[in-house]
Amino acid sequence: MFEARHHPLLPKHQFIKRVARSAFFALLLIGASLYIGMVGYHYFESLGWVDAYVNAAMILSGMGPVQELKTEEGKIFAGSYALFSGIVFLFGIAIILAPVFHRFLHQFHIEESTKKE
Repeated sequence: MFEARHHPLLPKHQFIKRVARSAFFALLLIGASLYIGMVGYHYFESLGWVDAYVNAAMILSGMGPVQELKTEEGKIFAGSYALFSGIVFLFGIAIILAPVFHRFLHQFHIEESTKKE
């Protein structure tokens, strides 16, 4: 997916496209995770779709649930979803920052190889 060490640095407009593509995939991951949370709250807590959205969005953003959970199944789901959301957050950040980090390292290696010559 990324250029190899011996390839030249990607032009800026292609790099911006790469970062935008990564951000798009991170947003897809977040959207799918939000949908999973909405379905879980709707099913386990019998919340309406808007309330399920609010609770799932608040958990996914790290804020915590809005409404008090009434069923044990809902509490187990909420705890599991909170753990899942933490992992999704880390994956999303990694997906977005991977091209930036790669470019930094690639540029560093290009500078190192020119110093040796």
